[in-house]
Formats: sequence, C-alpha cells, structure tokens
Amino acid sequence: MKLFFHKITHWEYWPFQIVYIPIYFLWSYYSIKAKSIFFFNASNPTIKNGGFMMESKKEIYDLIPQQYYPKTELIKEGTALEEILNTIQLSKIKYPLIAKPDIGLRGSGVKKINTVQDLKEYAEKANFDYVVQDLIPYENEVGIFYVRYPHEKAGRITGIVSKEFLIITGNGFSTVEELIKENPRYELQLKVLKQEYGKKLLDILPKGEKLNLVPYGNHARGAKFIDGSHWITPKLTQTINEMCLQIPGFYFGRLDVMYNTIEELEQGIHFSVVELNGAASEPTHIYDPKHSLFFAWKELARHITYMYEISVANHKNGAPYLPHKDGMKEYRMHLEQSNRIVNF
Repeated sequence: MKLFFHKITHWEYWPFQIVYIPIYFLWSYYSIKAKSIFFFNASNPTIKNGGFMMESKKEIYDLIPQQYYPKTELIKEGTALEEILNTIQLSKIKYPLIAKPDIGLRGSGVKKINTVQDLKEYAEKANFDYVVQDLIPYENEVGIFYVRYPHEKAGRITGIVSKEFLIITGNGFSTVEELIKENPRYELQLKVLKQEYGKKLLDILPKGEKLNLVPYGNHARGAKFIDGSHWITPKLTQTINEMCLQIPGFYFGRLDVMYNTIEELEQGIHFSVVELNGAASEPTHIYDPKHSLFFAWKELARHITYMYEISVANHKNGAPYLPHKDGMKEYRMHLEQSNRIVNF
C-alpha cells in the first residue's frame, strides 16, 4: 500500500497513456495539418522513422563520429557464443561491458555483463538483435535535448536532465534488500533486482560502501531525474552543436551523455554519448519530482511543436512522410518488439 500511494501521489509513475492524454489532441491537430499521422518520419531524415520507432541503435551510432561514443558491435539474434567472443576480442571491448537491444524500449533488456558466463546467459535468452559496447568510465549522466531547424547553421539546447543512479550506501548491519526498501523509488525496482542479483541482496554492505545497483540512468529502472536546464550555457551549447552538426540529418532529439564534470563537458572533453534518441525523445527534465504535471504538458507540447515544424521544413526540402500503410506496419512491429524486450 505504501508503494501504491507513492505511485498515485507522484505523477512521474503514472502510465504513459494517462500523462499524454492532452498531447494526443495536439498530435491529432498537427497530423491534420501535415495530412499524415506519421509526419515525424521527416524530423531526422537519416534515421529510420525519424527515430520514433523500430530504429536501430547501431545504425544511429554509425552516424555519429567514433570519438563521441564507446566501441560498439551489433550481435544478431542466435549468434554463437564463440563468434560473439571473437567479435569482442577483435573490437577490443573489455569486461565489464554493456549489452542492450539494438531496437530498445526505455531501458528494458539493458544489462551489465561482468563475465563470459553472463554474456552466454544473455545471448541464450535474447530473442532479438542486440549491441555490446564498452562500459563508459564516467560517473555522471545527463540527457541533453537538442533542436535545430533545417535552415539554421546552429541549433540549441532546450532542456537538460541530470540522472541520480540507484545507489545504496552500507551501514554495516542492513542487508542490500533492507537498504533498497528504505527508499520507495528503489523498492519499486525490487522485483527486477531480485531477478538480477538473487541471493546477493541478502549480503550486508560494509559501512560507507556504495553499491550502484543499476549503472545506467533510466527512469524506468529507478534513476531519479533532476532538471539541470540551468546548466545550459553558450559554451555548452557550442560544444554540443559542434558535435551534432557532424551527425548527418539529425535535427531533433535527446543525447544521453556520460561525463566527468560539467566544466569538462562544456569544454568538450571527458564525455561519451550513451545513446542518441530521435523523434520519440521526451524532454525528460519534466520528470524531476519538483515539477507539476502542468509543467510537463507545457514542455511536451513545446517539443512536439518543434518536431512538427522541423518535419514540415524537411518535407518541403524533399524528405518524405511515412505512408499510412507503412506506418501502421512499423507500429505493429514496434509493439511486437516491445513485448519481446519487456518480457526479457
């Protein structure tokens, strides 16, 4: 009951379909104006479906200059372990590494792989294509929303979210599970954590020792999102813009970035792109617990307007909208893929 009331009183946990009710009306309005439900296809012409659904992470990484993201390799479903190990060796990807679906959904199926045995279990279970990549060494993560209209030579940062990982601190006598239960946000992840950690949750963490239970900043996996938009500066905007201008056909989306310090990120050093998300990107700074649902609606409407206007501009320049029949086919494939990943 405690967790139930926590979810009821914090809109950030409400179902997607409920939160987006007003936005559906705005989407319908823009669809009528564009004469296409799937106008988002033109928002990022070089990314499949504009990055709204069924887009490949590996294909997006291939658009980004190599120096900005970790070594990454695509593994096809059913690939033999020996071949996977050979790919990792040739690419010089080291353990621990990250494995995640090539076509993903809000952090589902993302796993830190510490050993060959972990990789073997992941490969045997995965009924989808996935990528393996180096674990990024930086401790902090932000999501940076970037927008640029096709006629502009420089874009802008429209929001930043910082991410507080699911980290517990030992007191010398409580088990890991007991420490998790001290925080409702963490306890909501207990079922998944039990599947991942098993009996390790009964370990007693030494006093002062920290344990990062989920080493990636995903809201659905327990990370706390904090609005960091006050970090937007001309220097940071210049740094992000210089990188984004090297990504062909990218105009609208969120860059999830791991970094050492904000000062170094501003200077364009000691950071790495975790993922680039396209048309389906949310301005995730809205999920800061201090923000109201009305604030979220305003920000969602603002960013969908950006996406619509960029799509229309690209369409005038020759980028096609997705035909309705093709769009519905892609949507059905998206639902099937989502079910596979969530069940994983």
